Amino acid sequence: MIYTKTGDKGTTSLASGQRVPKTDARIEAYGTVDELNSWIGALRAGVQSTEDSVQTELGWVQNKLFNLGAALSEAPGEWVTAKDVEQIEHWIDAMQEDVPRQHAFLLPAGSEVVTRCHICRTVCRRAERRMIEAKADETALKWINRLSDYLFVLSRFIATKNGEKEVAWCKN
Repeated sequence: MIYTKTGDKGTTSLASGQRVPKTDARIEAYGTVDELNSWIGALRAGVQSTEDSVQTELGWVQNKLFNLGAALSEAPGEWVTAKDVEQIEHWIDAMQEDVPRQHAFLLPAGSEVVTRCHICRTVCRRAERRMIEAKADETALKWINRLSDYLFVLSRFIATKNGEKEVAWCKN
């Protein structure tokens, strides 16, 4: 059965079974991580099949976001590791070899898939802020911070691969 009625009065359970208000910082944090995961799914839906490596990377990210949610709900175990941080850094470094040097701030604009990258990036930044409020561990914070960097570089990588012109910010 999908409904339990246990949350009808504004509380929910952490992995430990502890009941907390649905406005608890941990719930806000893993709720935002869950929202980010949904947006990553929308991003994956727009990534062309010719970008198989990106599909694989984003699938890995989605699974790690579930791990992150488990960590934020205080499930026992090591859910996000230093090796996970290094993996994202590796992907960022590889993509940056294929994008032109950035000479201006970029607007979150372009094709639909590039724009989805930016939506994911901004939701990721919000998740990071919520995780700070929830006092997430240092490795999880590093990982979510690198993920937002990855999503920015991914927007540039996809734009470059598709021959799109990036939209620079211009002060009016």
